[in-house]
Amino acid sequence: MTRRMQEEDFRIEPQPPYTPHIGALVQMMAYARFTTLQAVDGLSMDELDAVPTNFTNSIGMLLAHIAATDRMYQYLSFEGVDPMHENVAEYAEYAPYIGAMTFGKKGEKVRGRTLDELLTDLDAVRTKTLTELAGRGDTWLASRLSAPDFDYPNHHWAWFHVMEDEVSHRGQIRLIRKALKQ
Repeated sequence: MTRRMQEEDFRIEPQPPYTPHIGALVQMMAYARFTTLQAVDGLSMDELDAVPTNFTNSIGMLLAHIAATDRMYQYLSFEGVDPMHENVAEYAEYAPYIGAMTFGKKGEKVRGRTLDELLTDLDAVRTKTLTELAGRGDTWLASRLSAPDFDYPNHHWAWFHVMEDEVSHRGQIRLIRKALKQ
């Protein structure tokens, strides 16, 4: 069960250990995640795996994709590599995310995972992101990524994209959940 919203959830007020711009971004990412967790609260494995008529993905796949996107941008932003285009053997730890990142076009479709498993993965990936962001400053946030062939955006755009991708898929999750009730 997700917690109830509190007054502070409606303010963007960076908290230590983050610099002001990174802190604001982290607060926005936290709110996006809060609403995602609300959208999936209480779902069974059957509901997570279901793909209603006229939809192409399940809620489980979308949750796994959210984690995969966060993990992808860890590589792009913190390590300067693109694990989808690098020697996959060097980035074997990313292999489990490829199916979710590509919605099953490469790798396997996400099925048969419980809500707890999916949320544990989301939390573990986000924890790593927050740890990395805590060690960086606003000058870094404004600098460009160094991943070959992906060096045109800056880090701020990259992490904004992670957040807006989650918000977009949360909307899909809500639509799928509504369709499952019909």
